[in-house]
This record gives sequence, structure tokens and C-alpha cells, in this order.
Amino acid sequence: MTDTATLRARLGEAEDALHKVALGGAVSVVSYDGSRTEYTPTSEAALRRYVRSLKRQLGDLSRGGGSHRVRF
Repeated sequence: MTDTATLRARLGEAEDALHKVALGGAVSVVSYDGSRTEYTPTSEAALRRYVRSLKRQLGDLSRGGGSHRVRF
């Protein structure tokens, strides 16, 4: 299992890349585990999945992933 510091660093890089892709439509490059991945506006969904995956590994994302209905 990857340590928390490494996961947090990867998450920061991925969120920065997502920000660049979302705002400017630029190509962003993320490197991890010896591989290099380029994200373009058309692969924004893949980058969002990667960010969610990292957050899950860090325990920063609830399992529900969305809003919850309130019942009375």
C-alpha cells in the first residue's frame, strides 16, 4: 500500500492538472509510479475518476459520493 504522503502528493498534482484542464483546456501531465499520463479536455472524466480514487484511498471521500435524502 502506498503511504499517505505519497498519496497526498499525487492528489495535489492530479487536482492541479484537473484545474488546468477544466479552465483552459490545456494538456496536463501527471506522473506516478514511473508512468506518465497526459490529460486533455476530452479525458477530463478520467482525471476526475483518478482524483476520486486517490481521495478514497486517503479516506477523504464518503462511500456514498453524493448528497443524502433527508426523511421525516
